[in-house]
Amino acid sequence: MQTKINKVELRNLEFDDYKQLKDSMVKSYPEMANSYWRSADIKKLLSIFPEGQLVILVDGVVVGSALSLIVDEALVDKRHNYRQIVADYSFSTHNPNGEILYGIDVFIHPNYRGLRLGRRLYDARKELCEQLNLKAIVFAGRIPNYSQHSKKMTPKNYIDKVKHKELHDPVLSFQLSNDFHVLRIIKNYLEGDEESKEFAVLLEWNNVYYDESPKLINLEKSVIRLGLVQWQMRQLNNLEEFFEQSEFFIDVVSGYGSDFALFPELFIAPLMADYNHLSEAEAIRELSRYSDPIRKRFQELAISYNINIITGSMPYLENGNLYNVGFLCKRDGTSEMYTKIHITPNEVVHWGMKGGSQFKTFDTDCGKIGILICYDVEFPELPRLLADEGMNILFVPFLTDTQNGYTRVKHCSQARAIENECYVAIAGCVGNLPKVNNMDIQYAQAAVFTPSDFAFPSNGIKAEATPNTEMTLIVDVDLNLLKELHEHGSVHTLKDRRTDLYEVRKINP
Repeated sequence: MQTKINKVELRNLEFDDYKQLKDSMVKSYPEMANSYWRSADIKKLLSIFPEGQLVILVDGVVVGSALSLIVDEALVDKRHNYRQIVADYSFSTHNPNGEILYGIDVFIHPNYRGLRLGRRLYDARKELCEQLNLKAIVFAGRIPNYSQHSKKMTPKNYIDKVKHKELHDPVLSFQLSNDFHVLRIIKNYLEGDEESKEFAVLLEWNNVYYDESPKLINLEKSVIRLGLVQWQMRQLNNLEEFFEQSEFFIDVVSGYGSDFALFPELFIAPLMADYNHLSEAEAIRELSRYSDPIRKRFQELAISYNINIITGSMPYLENGNLYNVGFLCKRDGTSEMYTKIHITPNEVVHWGMKGGSQFKTFDTDCGKIGILICYDVEFPELPRLLADEGMNILFVPFLTDTQNGYTRVKHCSQARAIENECYVAIAGCVGNLPKVNNMDIQYAQAAVFTPSDFAFPSNGIKAEATPNTEMTLIVDVDLNLLKELHEHGSVHTLKDRRTDLYEVRKINP
């Protein structure tokens, strides 16, 4: 893997990608000579089924691909080998009116394995299967580790041991973990595949949304899953321990299919314990040197776990000025910084922090979002300006030491959800840090708030965590309900503003 990745992109294959596709494929199958696709084959695939040919790019270079055909279910039911499926590379087996999406290849360049990029390709295939209203995804998977055990066991015994995790196969284990199930074993499937002894496992993923009488459906994603981390302050001896604890939570919320992970404000404070002998202002400036390494590591985690991460906040030193900032690390590998605009009196007196001057909405693969740090949500002008830019979800990482402080954040967040017809998600730290000055106690209760109308909970609270307990909160929010609210709600707080009498605007847009 590269030391730094700037951008990951998943898109449809283009013919201009061929040279990079070939180079990555040769590296992916070193054991199979001349295993790469010829340019004429790629041109043919793109002419008959461009939607089914996918690539993953890292910093503009093709590092993986998934190629597919649509075939008749009857063809899959028959005994077949690879050449028969691709019709000796004429691809005449492709039938746009077929029922099955048949995967004819998938690979990831070895330098980029371990980032779950293959899983992205599989997920994209599943989405395509649903969008095209196909019955299932089927493909014949290699079992490259079987050659090491072929003298001692049959393919059936080998597959059973892989299924029960008694053995590991780099291909089959991965496919089983992605919800594919075994249909049968195929003999003499791929000529020259000595690692698999020319055996293959026919695997299937069923589309539960398949409709034999297809109807028009809205293909745009509307339900967004949020993963909120209620972080327990604890002693951390070094940055690696911090990363280990952070990755644990990212793994958890990603495992539940979350689109976003939200961490609290200043949740890196335990690392300040090493500087407790310094003044509070000096100690937090020492803490700021971790900000850039944290951003880089969270960018990698966003890619690896295929999730957008909102990194709470951390001190950031720029031109001698200390700011409270965080990073939106997107799952495409890019990141953007956001800054706390309003600084509390405590942050000014003890740390000498300054407020930022730029705020905006962020474009994500789940629509426009806003991010405001703690005290900022107590100023209604900021969320209103973000709502005017099209914000659907406002994320608020916060840190409050007392229940009084939390009450301010909670009720202001609820008000912002109602007046801006959006969802507001908040997450804070709990516990205590006896060895860190000015950060000794915390009080929090993570929550997701909604507008107050018939389609939403009557109290405007979608979900709440247990107060002052380390946990995660996994919550689904439906953007289509906001669209309905904007047009047909009992009240229209955005539309009914008297802009003939007053306005809220940015002075320096």
